[in-house]
Amino acid sequence: MFVVNGRKFFAKGANWIPADTFVARLKAEDYYRLLKDAAAANMNMIRVWGGGIYEDDAFYDICDELGLCVWQDFMFACGTYPAFAEDFLDNVRLEAIDNLKRLRHHACLALWCGNNELEQGLVGAEWDLERGQMSWADYSRLFDDLLASLVKEYSPQVAYWPASPHSPLGDREDSNNPDWGDAHLWDVWHGKKAFEWYRSCKHRFVSEFGFQSFPEPETVYSFTIPEDRNISSYIMEEHQRSPIGNATIIHYMLDWFRLPGKFEDLLWLSQILQGLAIKYAVEHFRRSMPRTMGTLYWQLNDCWPVASWSSIDYYGRWKALHYMARNFYAPLLISGLEDKEKYTVEIHVTSDKLQAVTAEVFWELIDLAGNTISARQKEVEIPGNSNTLVETLSLADYVAEYGNRNLLLWLELKVDGRGVSDNLLTFCKPKHLELEEAEISYQVEKIADKSFILYLKAEKPALWTWLELQNYTASYSDNFFHLHPGKEKSIVITTEDGITIRDLKENLLIRSLIDTYR
Repeated sequence: MFVVNGRKFFAKGANWIPADTFVARLKAEDYYRLLKDAAAANMNMIRVWGGGIYEDDAFYDICDELGLCVWQDFMFACGTYPAFAEDFLDNVRLEAIDNLKRLRHHACLALWCGNNELEQGLVGAEWDLERGQMSWADYSRLFDDLLASLVKEYSPQVAYWPASPHSPLGDREDSNNPDWGDAHLWDVWHGKKAFEWYRSCKHRFVSEFGFQSFPEPETVYSFTIPEDRNISSYIMEEHQRSPIGNATIIHYMLDWFRLPGKFEDLLWLSQILQGLAIKYAVEHFRRSMPRTMGTLYWQLNDCWPVASWSSIDYYGRWKALHYMARNFYAPLLISGLEDKEKYTVEIHVTSDKLQAVTAEVFWELIDLAGNTISARQKEVEIPGNSNTLVETLSLADYVAEYGNRNLLLWLELKVDGRGVSDNLLTFCKPKHLELEEAEISYQVEKIADKSFILYLKAEKPALWTWLELQNYTASYSDNFFHLHPGKEKSIVITTEDGITIRDLKENLLIRSLIDTYR
């Protein structure tokens, strides 16, 4: 658990890898853009992964400025090290001292961590080259003794943690023990367990977990020609560095969604799938506070244009996950925990605020034609820095009457009349919803040379609605959102170049889940 100025806080963030394959190309503005995007998604912590580099001074200056805490790994990861050799330890000592002295003054520095994933099977009783293990005795010389003593000497105000993941009590080789320490949870993705598996986890701090997606079509077009645009083509597989990557995306996609017929739709849908996976995890762990007090998903950024676990692609384009992160990392979060056998829903509100907040909770059950079946609201007092179970809904009678494939439950949290968080629950996998054409309409208003407000409405539910402005570079105040029938949603579109309303209308695409398979 991390504490700032005497206040315990839930760490919300992601893992950082080098932002370019050729790090000498990076400039301060590159760091600023990525870290500002992290802060914009309500993150408060970045983990600098031990398989990367000690970052440039600009990185830490910007984290100081933006209020992003830094979990800093020493640069040891996923391998064994000759800690029996004095000349190697001397080299490590000099490198560590250089970086401890260089970085120790930064307010953002929250933790020094010895290594990434060595305690996760790479250490044993003796050296074993066949199994790729170093001995605990040599491991301890480096990570329990040398680095710990150097941090104590040169950066004593910052805590030291020997490894990630690490179990400080009990069996040290039980590196992902749910009762203490931090954990790297890869049963979803590598283990192919269902997203719902996350809800069985009781870990105290989750410093790695992740799910892949493809970058959006514009990024894929940068490294393909038309004949490459199939996910099993040579080029697409070369831009996938996980041996199980593309097959695993499809494995989970078949579980949750109808398989798209077009290459571009498959790229977009993979991003929705990725966002859904991480949303399942983060919402669960935030509901579990104070037992769980941190989630750092793998990973924030990319070092080249590729299918990966990132939420921002190499060119700085936000994936669906990053838009969703801004919502599931919001200071006030409303979420629902559904039981698809009993058809009950627990409504939770999680708060990172330091003081209590008076809020209104709204819930509405509708059918897929957009008709309201039941709606209620409730004023609640939300304690600071905690999770609150607000209400448990029993919806079995409605499911019996309307069917689980024909119902959506909308949740909204308002403070002083303003919506601060919303959510949507289904009672079956989205692939089994018989969605109707949403009939989305919009009006647009130009508010500055490069900014527009889009007012969107839908006649029927439009799930995971996203905007794309073809032929122009643009950013969006929100994307991959759900449109509630009859309710207006406003989106600010900011373009890199000044364009007219006519240009915008001619190049704007508005799509939602139904468009990926119809």
